[in-house]
Amino acid sequence: MEIAIRKITVNDLNELQSIGKLTFTETFSSGNSEENMKAYLKNGFSTEKLTTELSDPNAEFYFAELYGETIGYLKVNVGQSQTEIKDHNALEIERIYVLKEFHGKKVGQILYNKAIVLAKEKNVDYVWLGVWEENPRAIRFYEKNGFKAFDKHVFNLGNDEQTDIMMRLSIN
Repeated sequence: MEIAIRKITVNDLNELQSIGKLTFTETFSSGNSEENMKAYLKNGFSTEKLTTELSDPNAEFYFAELYGETIGYLKVNVGQSQTEIKDHNALEIERIYVLKEFHGKKVGQILYNKAIVLAKEKNVDYVWLGVWEENPRAIRFYEKNGFKAFDKHVFNLGNDEQTDIMMRLSIN
C-alpha cells in the first residue's frame, strides 16, 4: 500500500467535510446519542468553520490518500490556533482520523509521523493532544508513541460534557 500525504487547501473543502463527518461518525456514533452526533457534525464540519480553519496560517490539514482516494486526515495547530494550550513552543494534534476499513493498516501512524515531522520543522518543544477517555484504542496508540497523560479537559459533544485526557510528548 503506497499511502500519499497531501496538504489540504480550501479547494478540498467538500472532500474534507465528507471524510471528516464519516470518520467522526464511524469513531464515535456507538458511544453517543444520534441527537448529539448530529449537532456536532453540523457545527464542527460546517462550510464556514472549515473555511476559517483552512484559511488559518497556524492550522494545517493533510489527507492520507490511497490510489487517489482519501482514507484519512490530520489536523495540527500552532500558536493561538491551538484549542487549549496556546504555547508558542507547542504543536497540537487536533485530529487524526482514518476510515474504519483502514484501521490497523498503519495509516494513523503515517499521519502521526507527518505531525512529528511538522513539529520538528517548526522547532517546538512538545506536541500535545486531547483524546476521549472512552477511546482506549486511541489512548494506546498515543502511549505506544511515547505520549504521557498530564491533565484532563471537558469536550462538549452536543449537550454532553465528555472528558478528554490531555497527553503530551517532548520533542527535544
